[in-house]
Amino acid sequence: MGNILACCVCPRASPELDQHQGSVCPCGSEIYKTAAGDMIAGVPAAAAVEPGEVTFEAGEGLHVHHICEREMPEDIPLESNCSDHPKASTIFLRKSQTDVQEKRKSNYTKHVSTESVTQQYSSCSTIFLDDSTASQPHLTMTLKSVTLAIYYHIKQRDADRSLGIFDERLHPLTREEVLGEYFKYDPEHKFIFRFVHTLFKAIRLTAEFAIVSLIYIERLVSYADIDICPTNWKRIVLGAILLASKVWSDMAVWNEDYCKLFENITVEEMNELERQFLKLINYNIGVTGSVYSRFYFDLRTLAHDNGLYSPVYLLDRERAWKLEAFSRMEQYKVFYSAAKNGSLSADDLIHLQRAKAILF
Repeated sequence: MGNILACCVCPRASPELDQHQGSVCPCGSEIYKTAAGDMIAGVPAAAAVEPGEVTFEAGEGLHVHHICEREMPEDIPLESNCSDHPKASTIFLRKSQTDVQEKRKSNYTKHVSTESVTQQYSSCSTIFLDDSTASQPHLTMTLKSVTLAIYYHIKQRDADRSLGIFDERLHPLTREEVLGEYFKYDPEHKFIFRFVHTLFKAIRLTAEFAIVSLIYIERLVSYADIDICPTNWKRIVLGAILLASKVWSDMAVWNEDYCKLFENITVEEMNELERQFLKLINYNIGVTGSVYSRFYFDLRTLAHDNGLYSPVYLLDRERAWKLEAFSRMEQYKVFYSAAKNGSLSADDLIHLQRAKAILF
C-alpha cells in the first residue's frame, strides 16, 4: 500500500509469507482457536489485571495523492491529540491511573511493598540494563504493554460508542455462533495478549509495529470519537495491525494473507476494514519519531506501574560493546538513508567511515 496504491484485492498471497508458510504461520483454525480462546469457555469471568500535496505515478497518465502526505484537517487540535503531538499525554496512561492509584492506596493500607522482590537496581559501580530500546523494543514485553493499554481502553471507556464496520456481531471472525452474553463482559488482559501475540507470530512482525498499531488505535479513538468495547476491540486491533504492517514494513503482506488466519472473513471484507480505518483517521498514517518515543516510554511506565518488568542484565564489557555496536548500526542506517538522498555533509562521511570501521 505504502508505495503503490492504498488497498487493492490481490489475486495471490505475498511471496514473503509464502516462503515461511508451514513453519511459523499457524493454520486458520489454530489461530482463531487461540484468538477466540475466551469464547470457548462461554461467558468470561470479570476481568482483573494485576500487574503541500505530493503526487506519484501509479500508472501511465494517472496521478494519485499519497495518503501519507495529505494535509491534516484544520479542525483537529494537534496539541490535544497524543497520536499527533508528543507533548499531549497518551490516553491509555491516563485511563490506567485510576487503577494504579487504587492499587497503591490498597498496598499502603495493607503495608504491602509495591516493588518487586527480584527488582535489581544500578549503583555507581554496577549498572543493570534490559535489552529493550526505542529502536529495538523487547517483543514480548512490548506486546504485553500494548495489550495492557488496550485493556485499559476497554475497562475505562466512557460509553459503548462504536461503528458497524468494527462490530463483531455484524462481522464475525468465526463461523461458529457466539453467544450474546460474551459481548457483555470485558475481555481479560491475557486474552487480548493471546490474540495480538498470535497475529504477530503468524505475520512475523516486530515490536515496533505493535507501538505504531497502538498509535493508530488512539488516533482512531480520538478522530472518530468511538470507544473500544467488547464488541469491537478485535476488529479495531486487526485493522490497526493491518495498516501498520502495510505502511511501515519493507515487505508488507497482502490482505489475503490475513484472511488465511480467520475462518469467516473475505478479502473484500478485509479491504473494506482497511478503507474505513483509513477514512476514519483522515488518512493520517504518519508517525513522527517524537510521538513514537512518547508512546514507547509511556508503555514502559504502564508496564512498571502494573508490575511488568523486562529481564535485566549486568552491563559487562561485552554487553557494553554490543550496545555501542547497535548504536553505531542505527547511526549507519541514518547515514545510508541520507547518502541515498544525496544530503551527506563532510562530517557525516567521516562518521560513516568510523561506523563502518567498528561494525565491519
